[in-house]
Amino acid sequence: MSMPLARHYTADDVRALPDDGNRYETVHGELLVTPSPGPKHQYFLERLADFINAYLVANGQERAFRVPADISFAADTLVQPDIFVADLSVLKQTWSWADIGPLQLAVEVVSPSSVKTDRTTKRRLYQEQLIPEYWVVDVDQQQIEVWTPTASFPRVERERLIWRHPALSVDCIIDMRSLFSLQTR
Repeated sequence: MSMPLARHYTADDVRALPDDGNRYETVHGELLVTPSPGPKHQYFLERLADFINAYLVANGQERAFRVPADISFAADTLVQPDIFVADLSVLKQTWSWADIGPLQLAVEVVSPSSVKTDRTTKRRLYQEQLIPEYWVVDVDQQQIEVWTPTASFPRVERERLIWRHPALSVDCIIDMRSLFSLQTR
C-alpha cells in the first residue's frame, strides 16, 4: 500500500495560515506547527534576551530581536527564532523581514512540543545557513547547547556562556546560574 506524499509548504503558504495562536514555520517544505509557548518558556526567553541586549547596547550595537519575525532563507523555508541578532542595515531601509541581513546568532528555547524541531530540523537549517552560533536553551536541564555550522555535536554550557558579536572585540559573558535563577516574591 502506498502512502500519499505530504504537501510541500512554501513560505507564502505559511504566511497565509490562520492566526490561531500556533507558530507555523516551514523548513525545506516541511510544515512545523507548535503551540504558543508557556509562561516558563517566555520568562526565560525574556531573561536571556535581557542579558544579550545589555551586552549589545553597552557596546554600541543594535538590539537582539525577540519577536515573531518571518525569516525566510528560501521559497520553502520560513522560521521564527525565539531570539536573533542580525545585520539590520538593509532592514532599516525597507522595514521588511525579507530584507533582514545575515543572522549572527539564533536562539530557541525548547518546549516539550518543540524539542525535536529545535534540536534537529532548525539546527540543521541554521548550520546550512552558516549562522555562526545557534543556541538551544533547555530550561529544565539548565543548560544551553551551542551549535556552530561545522559542529557534529554541541558544546554544552552549564556554568558560563561566552559569545562575541562579530563586530565587537569584547565578549558577552552570561552566568548560567543568574540566567536560570527563578525569582519569586
